[in-house]
Amino acid sequence: MKLEKLSPAFQGYLWGGTKLRDVYGKKCDLEKVAESWELSTHPAGESRIDGGEYDGLTLNQYFEKLGKGVLGKNAGAFERFPVLIKFIDAKDPLSIQVHPSDEYALRVEHEYGKTEMWYVMDCDPGAFLYFGVNRPVTKEEFRQRIENNTVLEVLNKVEVHPGDVFFIKSGTIHAIGAGILICEIQQNSNCTYRVYDYDRRGADGKPRELHVEKALAVSNFQPSDTSSHAGQPEAVSGGTVQKLGTCKYFETEKLQVESSMELNVGEDSFVSLIVTQGSGTAAGEENTLSFRAGDSLFLPAGAGKVTLTGPCTLVKTVVPQSGE
Repeated sequence: MKLEKLSPAFQGYLWGGTKLRDVYGKKCDLEKVAESWELSTHPAGESRIDGGEYDGLTLNQYFEKLGKGVLGKNAGAFERFPVLIKFIDAKDPLSIQVHPSDEYALRVEHEYGKTEMWYVMDCDPGAFLYFGVNRPVTKEEFRQRIENNTVLEVLNKVEVHPGDVFFIKSGTIHAIGAGILICEIQQNSNCTYRVYDYDRRGADGKPRELHVEKALAVSNFQPSDTSSHAGQPEAVSGGTVQKLGTCKYFETEKLQVESSMELNVGEDSFVSLIVTQGSGTAAGEENTLSFRAGDSLFLPAGAGKVTLTGPCTLVKTVVPQSGE
């Protein structure tokens, strides 16, 4: 199986910046490049094959052409493709928001809920995010604080640094702050309930819509576990591997390739590689791809031995065995 490079779909949300274009070379004409959806089958923005025999096909078209075997048997256990991976460039702060659970989202929105993981690629000094509440609050108090613009007082404010990892479970009230560049690995969903938005105006000059009732229905009003559950880097031939996070939808590791590192891509799952730093090559049994920071690679299940050269830093994502 050939290795594939992907091109993203872009989102021009009003809080976005230009780093994805200016620093990472993303080809996009939007004034603000808030997000690039690097591995996506979601109808709101599908990524595509970039180059080679299947150039220009959406991921869904590629899967249809080659068969679901390229996903691996773990992803095949899901009715829908389980993962969405994106870059987020927050020049300004995102709204205070929450994502519902699968049970609620499938019943009300007819799509998955959203658990997500953030890997901080870069940030301004002193940049911070909001992660859960800083003390137990009642639904009634939270509603009142939304109405009187004091909701930030009960949110847990966390300063961030490059390399930090945050695992945000569905139901957790959160927001990415200004000056943060993130690689987000998440469930395949675009279901977001906006709680508070600093009284910002959209392109039409009107306040952006809030989803207060739905947000109150799905939010966890107890303080969250904000500690990083990332493992320690472990030495392997050619670099280090560090576990970042896992849930039933995705399992993510950070690969630090100093010289040359080998992967074995078996039949269980495809492998997504997101290049966060450096450059190098990925050599499979049928082809070799060169890459640079900001690139996204799709290694189909069953690709076999893949040799990575660096120096580079990669975020590797697979779909774990059901039940893990």
